[in-house]
Amino acid sequence: MDRREFFGKMGPLDDAGLRKALWNLYWRGTAAMRARIEAELTPHAQGRRQPPARPTVDPAWVLDQARDFIALARSGAYMGGDRRVSRQERSRWRLTFQRLVAEAQQALLSPDGHVAGGAALAELIDLANDTRGYDYFHSEDPMEAARFVVSDAVTVLWRRLLQEHGFAGFAERAAPQLIRWESRFGWTRTGFGALREKECSLASVLTGMSRSPDMWIGFADSYLAALDLAARDDAARPKQSWPGPDRVRDGRTEALSEWHGLLLAKLKDYGADDRLDRLSKHGALGGAELTFLQAKLANARGDVGGARSLVHQALGSKPGHKGFLEFAGAIGAPLPPQAQRIVKERSLPIPVVAQA
Repeated sequence: MDRREFFGKMGPLDDAGLRKALWNLYWRGTAAMRARIEAELTPHAQGRRQPPARPTVDPAWVLDQARDFIALARSGAYMGGDRRVSRQERSRWRLTFQRLVAEAQQALLSPDGHVAGGAALAELIDLANDTRGYDYFHSEDPMEAARFVVSDAVTVLWRRLLQEHGFAGFAERAAPQLIRWESRFGWTRTGFGALREKECSLASVLTGMSRSPDMWIGFADSYLAALDLAARDDAARPKQSWPGPDRVRDGRTEALSEWHGLLLAKLKDYGADDRLDRLSKHGALGGAELTFLQAKLANARGDVGGARSLVHQALGSKPGHKGFLEFAGAIGAPLPPQAQRIVKERSLPIPVVAQA
C-alpha cells in the first residue's frame, strides 16, 4: 500500500483498534521496530531522550521464526530458485541467523521463556551442525561466515538447563544433544582458522559441569540411555540409506572418543565398572575407535595381553592414528606392517614391535 491507501485502511479504526494494531506491531516486530516505536512514544519535551532499554522478546515468536528459517534452509530455498527467499535475503542469511541466535538466547535466559528459547537455540545448533556436510547457503564455510561458535551456544543452553532442571533433568536432556552435536574437529568445514580457535569440545564443557562422582555416574547413565535410543534409530534406518549404519556408528564413536576417554578415566575410580562394560560393547558404537576403547579398558584392568591384541586390531584399520600408535608403543603392542612403515616414515619416537 502507498500512504493514501494505508490511511484509508486505518480510517475506520477507533482508538482501541489503533492501539491494538500498534501493540501487535510492537510485540511481533523486530528489535529495531520495537526500539523505534518506543522512541516515538517517548515525549520529546522531557529533555534529552535516553536510549531505549533492551527490548524483551516473545519466546514463542522467536521459536516460530527460527523454525521457519530452518525449514527454508533445509528445503534449499537459500540456495536459490525459490520465491519464498529474496535474492537479498539469500546473501544476508548469516545476519538473519545471528539475529535468531541472539533472540533465542535472550528468550532462553528470560524468566518464562526457557522452554521455547531452548528449543529455538537447540534447533539452530542442529542446523549449524548439519552445515558441515550439506550446502544450505552460498558460503564455503557457513559457521565461519556466521561467526557462530557452537560450543559457546551449547554452554549457554546447558547451563540454563542445569539451572532450571537440576543435574538429573539436565543430564536427561543434554545426553542426546551430546551424541548429536559433538565433533572431534569443531564445527567449521576447514577445521582451522580464527573461529576454530574459539571452539572447545563438548566433552570439556561437560567436564566443567560435572563436579562429583555422583554427577559423572548420573550423566553416564543418561548417556547410555541416549545411546540405546540411537541404536534403535540405527536399526530402523532403511538398509539402503546413506550413510549406512556402520558408517553412522563409526562416525559417532570417533566424534565421541574424547568423552569416552573421560568416562573411562573417571568411572574406573568411582566403582562404576558395569557402565564401562556396557559402553565398550554398545550397539550404537563401532569401528576402530570402539576397539581402541576396549583396549584401554582392558589395560586399565591389568589385561595387557588383551590390550595389545585389541590395539593391534585397531591399527589394522587406522595404521596412522597417532593416539593408537602412542598407546601401542606404551604397552609394547606389536604393530601391523603398514603401521611400522608409517612410524619409520614419520620418524616417530615409538618402539616398533613386529607382529609375532
